[in-house]
Amino acid sequence: MRAARMTDTQEDQENHVTGATIWLTGLPSAGKTTIAYELAARLRGEGHRVEVLDGDEIREFLSAGLGFSREDRHTNVQRIGFVAELLASNGVQVLVPVIAPYADSREAVRKRHESEGTPYVEVHVATPVDVCSVRDVKGLYAKQAAGEIRGLTGVDDPYDEPADPDLRIESQNQTVQESAAQLHALLTERGLL
Repeated sequence: MRAARMTDTQEDQENHVTGATIWLTGLPSAGKTTIAYELAARLRGEGHRVEVLDGDEIREFLSAGLGFSREDRHTNVQRIGFVAELLASNGVQVLVPVIAPYADSREAVRKRHESEGTPYVEVHVATPVDVCSVRDVKGLYAKQAAGEIRGLTGVDDPYDEPADPDLRIESQNQTVQESAAQLHALLTERGLL
């Protein structure tokens, strides 16, 4: 007796790989991007499809022309959220290291994911501003202190800390590898890997 051939729909369901958006929010120089790339390398090594939507790259290519007003920041976050959901709904683990300073903007992205049935994880890289200003990866804190720039998130522009993130990472108390491992453990626990 011959086994019945699976229909394309059955085959698609059987081969479906769950994607998710993992949004890393935090102050400038908190360690978001470093953690994201560390985790991305580990996930790729395990055979997962991974994309990192780096906030700086998105600003250059997808959101060129946007400034740093509240409205422009909201638009930038929504654009990134749209792309992240699109990729995640197609089986990609999408790591999004983006400041996203306003709670309502992040909540809108979460709701979009929920309405599409796409997993979304919010990670607060909760590095204190004094530690971030010492790290000052891009020299932003020094420029702000010298009066060369205004509107630096967490200094002279607001940052709404997530009230109830899925994970809070205090990067100043652990290595990058430990931070990535902590996030990997959460994704595994939630069945997203």
